[in-house]
Amino acid sequence: MESIRWLLAVAEVEFEEVYITTRRQYEKLLSDRALMFQQLPLVEIDGMKLVQSKAIMNYISEKYNLHGKDLKERVMINMFSDGLIDLMKMLMSLPFTINKTAKLDNIQTKAKERYLPVYEKGLSGHMYLVGGKLSCADVLLLECTLTLQENLPEILSEFPNIKGFQDRMTQLPAVIRFLQPGSQRKPPSDEVYVKTVREVFNVNLVFP
Repeated sequence: MESIRWLLAVAEVEFEEVYITTRRQYEKLLSDRALMFQQLPLVEIDGMKLVQSKAIMNYISEKYNLHGKDLKERVMINMFSDGLIDLMKMLMSLPFTINKTAKLDNIQTKAKERYLPVYEKGLSGHMYLVGGKLSCADVLLLECTLTLQENLPEILSEFPNIKGFQDRMTQLPAVIRFLQPGSQRKPPSDEVYVKTVREVFNVNLVFP
C-alpha cells in the first residue's frame, strides 16, 4: 500500500520491495503461512511479518515517533488518519470502476463536503494537524491530497490551509526525494496494474 511507502520515506527509512506479480508468488506466501489473513501487503520488520495496512502503519508511526506524545494525541491522529484512509479507498477503486466519470464526481462531492473541510479546520493556525508536530496523519493528508489533485487538479482551490500545508510538506527533504522521478513512489494505477491484481488474486474485481 502506497501509504506505507510514504510513512517509511518520511521517516527516512530505507526499505526493499518485493513485487507480487504472479499467482504463483502469492500462493507461495499462502503455503508458507506468511499471510495471517491471506491478504497483502506484508511488511517484514524487526523480525516480524506484519499484515493489515492500519496495523503496519501504526507500528511504523510508533517506531519512528509519528504517532503523538500521549493517548489523547494518538486518538486524534487515528481519527484524522482513518478519515483519509476512507477517502483513499475511494480513490484506489477508480482503476477498477466502470463509470469513472460518475465515480470521480462522487469522490469530489464527498471530498469537498465531508472530508477536506475537517482538515482545513484542523490546520487553521497550525502547521500540523495534531500537537504542533509531524505525525502519520500529516503524511497521509499529503499523500491523499496529491492523489486527489492527480484526478481533480482544482480540488484544493477552496481550501487554502490545506494548500499551504501541502506547500510546506513538499519542501521537507525526505518528501522532495520521494517525489523525484526514480524514487520508490508508485505512479498512478494503470491497466497493467489492474490486470496484475486480477491475475494474482484470481478475481474479476469491478466496481460500478
